[in-house]
Formats: sequence, C-alpha cells, structure tokens
Amino acid sequence: MKKFLISTALAALWSTAFAATLSMPATAFAAKLGVSIVNFDNNFQTLLMHGMQARAKEKGADIQVEDAQNDVAKQLDQVKNFIASGVDAIIVTLVDTNASKTISEEAAKAGIPLVFVNLEPVDMAKLPEKQVYVGSNEVESGTLEAFEVCKMLRAKGKSAGATAYIVMGSLVHQAALQRTKDVEQIFATDMCNFIKVTDKQSSERSRDNAQNLMTNWLTAGAAPDAVIANNDESAIGAILALKANGVDMKNVVVGGIDATQDGLQAMKAGELSVTVFQNAKGQGGGGVDAALALAKGEKVDRVVYVPFELVTPANAAEYLDKN
Repeated sequence: MKKFLISTALAALWSTAFAATLSMPATAFAAKLGVSIVNFDNNFQTLLMHGMQARAKEKGADIQVEDAQNDVAKQLDQVKNFIASGVDAIIVTLVDTNASKTISEEAAKAGIPLVFVNLEPVDMAKLPEKQVYVGSNEVESGTLEAFEVCKMLRAKGKSAGATAYIVMGSLVHQAALQRTKDVEQIFATDMCNFIKVTDKQSSERSRDNAQNLMTNWLTAGAAPDAVIANNDESAIGAILALKANGVDMKNVVVGGIDATQDGLQAMKAGELSVTVFQNAKGQGGGGVDAALALAKGEKVDRVVYVPFELVTPANAAEYLDKN
C-alpha cells in the first residue's frame, strides 16, 4: 500500500511538471549568423549592414559582421572562418560576383545555409539547396533612372540632340553591368535615341574617383547635357566636379541610384535630378530573415526581390528617413 501511494504521488508530480512544461512559452531560436560585407567605407553597404544588425537584434539572433575591404581572398577567408566557428548561416555581399561559385561551394560542402544579399551571384539560377539571393531586380534600376533622365531632357527642350556620360560602378559587380545595359537600352528607344553617350567609365562606386573622372571629361570637352551614374556616390562626385568647373547645375540632368541621405540632400539642393530608391533596410533585414528561416530548415524562395522605386524632387521628402 505504501509503495502504491508513493508511485501515485510521483505520477502526479510528473503529470504536473509535464503540464507546466507544455504551458511554458517556446524558447526563441537563438541562431548565430556570420556576415561578410564588401566594404564598411561604402555608404550603401554600411546601410545594408545596419539593416541586418537591426533585424538580428529584433529576432534575438547573434550576428558577427566582418569587413572584406574589397578583397576577394579576405572575403573567402571570412566565410571559411564562419564555417569553422560553426555558425548557423552565412550572409555575404559579394566583393566580386564572379567569386560567388567558390563561396557557394564552401558553404554547400559544410552544409551551412548561405544568403547572398544586394549583389547577385554569377550562378544565381544554379544555387544549391539552402542558398538564396535577397536583393533588387537590377533591370528596374537603370531603366527607371534612364527613362526619367530622358523625360527631363525632353522637358528642357533637348530632344533635337543631347550628350551624356555614364559613370559606371565596379565592373566586377553584376549590378554595374546591368545598370549600364539598362541605360543604353533606354537610350536606344525611339523616344530617347536623341541622347548620345560621349563616354562611359568606371568610378568603382567612389565619389572621389567619379569627381576625378568628370574633371578629366570636362578638361577634354564641353559640359554634357546629362550624367547618368550607377550610384549616388558617383553622381555626387560628378556634381562636385561640374560645380568646381563653373557649370550651372540647372543645365545638366544628373541621375543616380540608391536614394542615400547624401543623394537626397543633393536633390534638395537642386543638384541631383533623379535617383532610384534601393531599400537597404529591406534587403538587409530580408537577408537575415532568409538566413534564419534556412537555419531552421524552412523553405525560402531561391530569389527574393525587394522593388526599386523612382525618386524625383516631387517625392523626395517621402524617402528622407528610409535609407
């Protein structure tokens, strides 16, 4: 009888404890994420990083961010170190999109989920399982920018003929190649073929390089009717050179991409004519969301696009706090 009472009491205790366990809230998935960013000195890449850090904090994830300093070998070493340290997922903004295959192979071999953010991997259509891309469709970016530049030049009475320079980004990035291709395709249409591109060169997305490039162009010839840059930093560099050489900015249409704070301030000053909002917070946060979902074994679309949005002086105020 005594044994029976003891057994009954233990059973009651176990039942109570089990019920209490069921009623406890589920513990959050505390994932560890490794992130390799192209370069902390790059304005937009820094915005992406902040977006990732904010979302990781919101989700209770541990995030370790490394600066690849525009070095392909350094970025690959960072990825290998993340793998060795046992992270649950890796996020990369590529120094060189052509290096994506090697990074992809390393992550796949280790069985660790990999998310490419912002800069498309060269083999995006063939990414292995547990690897995805989160960014924006670059076909939209240069197209929106170039078409608006075309419309603005027409409004200025330039439809009989206009000259333009294209300031390209880094030629090892798919984004720069696609954005330039977009511009050239728009300028080849019947509506916009009055615009003739005098030259196109890379600024490596740098304000200083773009300023030097524009200065050299101005030294060699007359001021253009338009400057179409692959990013806002390059557009601002071109603007600085134009102003330093006494060019009235009312006579030049300047386009950029990213809608950074500096770009929007240049627009407010009447110097940047058009830009295209690229949602850094959306891409960075989306990259973390994808990484966490993959780490938990959930299915994620291989490509997750965050739309581009046209920004002009008419709606610039709406974007002042978005990037």
